[in-house]
Amino acid sequence: MTRSIIQTASAPAPVGPYNQAIVASGRMVFLSGQIALDPATGAIVGAGDVVKQTEQVMANLKAVLEAAGASFESVVKTGVYLKDMNDFATVNAVYAKYFDEATAPARACVEVARLPKDVLVEIDCIAVI
Repeated sequence: MTRSIIQTASAPAPVGPYNQAIVASGRMVFLSGQIALDPATGAIVGAGDVVKQTEQVMANLKAVLEAAGASFESVVKTGVYLKDMNDFATVNAVYAKYFDEATAPARACVEVARLPKDVLVEIDCIAVI
């Protein structure tokens, strides 16, 4: 995979651990949205706790990425779906543990009315390998 970070002063700077754009070439891997489900039990992890839920979401994404022969370094785009936008900074703090701000993927983050199983956060991504 080849990957280049795009940054321009002609557009607003990111307000979190992501970049304005990524140029990448290689095979694309599209990951479905992951929620805070324990893969062994199918139970929700961290009910009511956005930090624990985000950590489980990231663990689930890592497992799928690895199964595809990819890693967090391969991710070029993420979509973050929050039940409450007031959790933006808290989710960013967990998310930043997985993505170096200088090379983080492009990202969109939106508040939604409801998520599957009434979780607090869902994240999907696109990786290039």
